[in-house]
This record gives sequence, structure tokens and C-alpha cells, in this order.
Amino acid sequence: MSDREPPRRRVPGPARPARPGGQRRPGPGARPARRPGAPRPGGSRPLRLGSPRPRLRMVSLALTLVMAAFVVRLLQVQAVDASAYAAKAEQNRYVGRTLAATRGGITDRNGVELATSVDAYDITADPTMFTRAATKVSDAPEQAGALLGPILDQSPDTVARKLRTKNTRYTLLAHRRTPQVWKQIKDLKTTLAAKAETDRSAVNFLAGVLAVPASKRVYPNGDLAAGILGWVNADGKGGGGVEQQLNKELSGKDGKIRYAQSGGRQVPTVGSTETPAVAGSDVELTIDRDIQWAAQNAIAEQVKKSKADRGYVIVQDTRTGEVLAMADSPGFDPNDLSQASAAALGNAALQDAYEPGSTAKVMSMAAVLEENVATPGTHVVVPNRLHRGDRLFQDDVDHATWNLTLNGVLAKSSNIGTILAAGQLGKTQKEANKVLYSYLRKFGIGGYTGLDFPGETRGILAPADKWSTSQQYTIPFGQGVSINAMQAASVYSTIANGGVRVEPTLVRGAKGPDGRFAPVAQPKRTRVVSAKTAKTLAQMLESVVDDEEGTGAKARIPGYRVAGKTGTANRVDPATGKYHGYTSSFAGFAPADKPRITVYCAIQNATRGSYFGGQICGPIYKQVMEFALKTLQIPPTGAGAANLPVSFTP
Repeated sequence: MSDREPPRRRVPGPARPARPGGQRRPGPGARPARRPGAPRPGGSRPLRLGSPRPRLRMVSLALTLVMAAFVVRLLQVQAVDASAYAAKAEQNRYVGRTLAATRGGITDRNGVELATSVDAYDITADPTMFTRAATKVSDAPEQAGALLGPILDQSPDTVARKLRTKNTRYTLLAHRRTPQVWKQIKDLKTTLAAKAETDRSAVNFLAGVLAVPASKRVYPNGDLAAGILGWVNADGKGGGGVEQQLNKELSGKDGKIRYAQSGGRQVPTVGSTETPAVAGSDVELTIDRDIQWAAQNAIAEQVKKSKADRGYVIVQDTRTGEVLAMADSPGFDPNDLSQASAAALGNAALQDAYEPGSTAKVMSMAAVLEENVATPGTHVVVPNRLHRGDRLFQDDVDHATWNLTLNGVLAKSSNIGTILAAGQLGKTQKEANKVLYSYLRKFGIGGYTGLDFPGETRGILAPADKWSTSQQYTIPFGQGVSINAMQAASVYSTIANGGVRVEPTLVRGAKGPDGRFAPVAQPKRTRVVSAKTAKTLAQMLESVVDDEEGTGAKARIPGYRVAGKTGTANRVDPATGKYHGYTSSFAGFAPADKPRITVYCAIQNATRGSYFGGQICGPIYKQVMEFALKTLQIPPTGAGAANLPVSFTP
């Protein structure tokens, strides 16, 4: 049998009734009948819609290109330029600022503060927080300027201009303001912020004002020793005096900090990098504050009383060369330079060059004694007038012929006698000039003192072969040569120190951040004259003060032996370059037989009362010397004066 199923046979069924209209009912597999349509006009074919496939292709292509552009840009940002964009992001997110080092202090020899630094703030602002977009008002800088101007002591327009700075998120409004100033600003900010929280129309115009910790230089004693200390300028650097001279040591080394910020404030939860600042060294001066005060007070009173242009007083330790005081008047207050006159700034005792007058005669006498051409008792006949070169010389007082000893020439401060004595230094005047010049140079005239002080003058001393006809006779008694006050004081300290010149010093040493004190190097010492000559000169200088014929009687100090010399010189007016007025001076040391202290005083152009050095500077010498002797507890020696003869009977 076959596995195939036999074909089924179709059995006819009953006939189906016909549909109305003669139509047959469609059955399975029958084609549907067409619906009758409207007649086509003119017999044209029906309209057909265009294929959507081209449009879909165009849209797909456009989307593909856009996506491709995004992909390429994404690759550029995340792969090719990733580091550059990351750096920009870091730059915008992280900011850096300098950590200012604390400036070292300046003290006197006893540790008393003369200059120190206190906490202060630099007031800054973020200009982007004062724009219309940030504040919703157009005059935010002006509004903030009106609030800050009076507090910062600036005009509102100045503050507003700084707040309108473009392309930056930092602007400095004010340097080194006190904590009280910053507290005023903070309180005002707090008030405005509280108002803005309750009133949506209110604006906190100070939201973008910030403060950076800094320090401010303060001078606790006001104008005391201002000429020595100097000042610190707006950039935090020394602008004069020791502040400028030792600026590197005092400044220390600034540090740096880099941190994340948002809205002008540091984000504490994000890490930061910091290089700490190294504080400056503390400097100790040789100055004694109390002696400085006494000297400054004395010279200020006399300058005022005499209606003088200015004056200076120097106090020096004869053995060490240390400057115990260096005062000048008028002075200035480094805490407020806006009130200081330009002429008063600086240190006139080191910066003024002037002709010393008779206080310089001691150098001529030193040369005469050291060269053994005369002794204190050598007879010198002093006429009323002396013709030398192209001039006729005279003394400060008209007199008959004087019969003086060499000691008497110094005691009575005779110009004529000094010319006659100095002329013995050589067989010819030219030879005498060369010998005198060599001694002037050894005493430090014509050179810097060794202090290395800003603005110091070396004075004027022409070489001997350049001396004019008049200079070779005027230089022996202190005209035709220029010095500064420190040079003059150093001459007398040299004699007081047994003929050895010790370079003056103003700084004892410095204490670094580690707390260790480093003393300065020992000053240079130079033998100028022998100890014998120095001792003889000290005895001759006693006659100036103690002898009734001497010119320095007002410098006497009861109980002490005092050596000194007066000076009254024609003064060259710095403004005109012509002689006008006088330089009055007095120089000396005590105790005369065992010297410890040198005091030098000079007053420029006294216009009221006497202008003679012994009359207006002698009392200052006495006042300051007495104070210094008591302060340093230096007792009298108790020995009697030498009482060298002043005159002789022919």
C-alpha cells in the first residue's frame, strides 16, 4: 500500500441563493469588487504622492553630519586638548597669593623697640561681584565707593574706579590698614547682608570686599631717632635710614599659597599648597634710646630758640666707635610721612656737607705736634692782621698783638695763630700743604665714615696740589673744606681714643628667625697720631673749656674734666651756593683724662641771639654730656687739670 493519503473527493452540497443584484457573495480567495468611483474628467490618470525615501535620506545624512561634528569636538576636548582645558579649569578654580614675611624689628642697644610690625590687612575686592549682572544694579561700584571711601580715607570716585577694573577678579583697594578699619568694613558688610536677606530689593554692595592679612610698620616712639631708622614705603620696603640700608635682612623671605576658591573665598575642603614665609631678622642698634631722647630734645629746643635752619647732635663711645645718639632737627614722624616736609626727611647729620670752622683746628694741631715742629708751650706771636697770598686774614675779634703759646692759639681759637703754626709743617707752603692733607685724610676727612648709610656725603677735600691760593691758608682753620657731622665727631673720638680712629658703627648685630644673635664684624682701626700726641691734645682742649681765656666756658661740667673746642664758620647757603650766615659748633669729650664719651653739636644759620659756637652749642654739649655720663654711670676721675699756659710774657 502506498503511504500517500488518498485524494479527498468533493461532495456537492446544496446550492446557495443568489445575492441581490445578481452579485455573487465573495468567498474565500475571491477578488474584492471595485468600488464605483467618480468619473475622471477628460479621462486623465489619478495623482500619485512622491516617494518619501529621498527626504528621509537627506534628514538622516544631516543628523549623521551633526552627530559626527559632536563626536569630533568631543574627541578634541577629551583627548586632543584635554590637558589645555584642564589647565584653564585649574587656573580659574585655583588662585595663588603671596604670604608676606613679617618684617624684623629694630631695637636700641638695651632691647627697647624703636620699630616693629603689627597686624594689618590689605583691603581687596573682586570686581566681577560689582557688575550689573552680579548685583542687578548699574551703579554698584559707586554705591560701594560711597560706603568705603570715608573708611579707607579715599575719595568715593577712586574706590569706584578700582571696582570697575575689568578682566580680573582681584583689585587692591588699600594697603596695610589696621584691624579696626577691617572691623568697620566687616560690620557694614554684616548689616547689608542681613538687610538683603529680609528685603529682596536690597543689595549687599560690599559682598565682594575682602581682606588679606598683612603687617604694618609702627614706630612706638614717634619721631625719636627717625633720621636713623628711616621709614617703610607703600610697597613694604625700606625708604630711608636703617630700614633701607638693611632692608634685605629686615624683610625676610615671602612665601606663597595656592588654593581653590569660589566666589572670592577659599574652599577649605579642597587641598592647597603652601611655601611658608620666613620672618626677617631683628636688628639691634648701638643707639641708647634715653641718650637719643636727651640729644634730640636739646637740639630741637636750641634750633627753635635760635630760629636756625637745622642742627645735629652726635654722641659716640670713644673706645668702641659705637654711636649712642644721632639726633637732628627738624625731624619727622615715620608713622605719618604726609605731615613731613621733604627737607626734614633723611639724616642731616650724615647728608649735610658744610665747612666746620675752628673745630677742625684740632687736626692742624695734631699734625704740628706729631711732626715735632712745635709743643704746647711754643711761643706764637699773633698780629692783628696777617697777609698771606691774596688775602688779609684776621681773627673773630679785633685785638692787639697776642703773645700766645701754641696751647693758647687753640684755647683762644686764633685763625692767624693756626696759619702760622701749620706753615711750619714743611720747608715750603706746598710741602706744608701735603703734610696737612695727609693728616686730614687719616682723620677720615674726604672719605665715607664706614657706616654705609644711605645718602651719606663724604664731604669735600681737594688734593693738596689743587688747593687754591686762599685754601692753603683757610683749610688749617676749617674753611675751604667740607665735612659731615659724623666725620667731625669721629675726629674728637680719635683723639680721645689715644690717637686710634675706630670706624663708627650704628648696628651691633641681628637676631635671625632661629633666635641666634649674630654680632657685626669689628670696625676698622687706624692709628692716626701717637698716644703721646693724643694725650697732649686732650690737655690743650681742656684749656679751651677751663681757662678763663678759653672760648668754651659754657661747656664746663662740675666735677668732670672736659676737653672741647668751639667753632664758628662762614656758611655756604645750599640754595644759592654763596656764603650766608654761620655754622656754629662745639666738639669735645669727657672725662678729659680718661675719655669715654664724645659729643658733637652743630647748628646751621642761627638768626636770633648769638651765632658763636661756644655760646649756643656749648650749653647743648654740657646738657647732653651730663645726661650721657649719668646714664652710663661714668664717674669723675678725681684728677686735677693740666692747666697748660695760654700766653707768655715777651
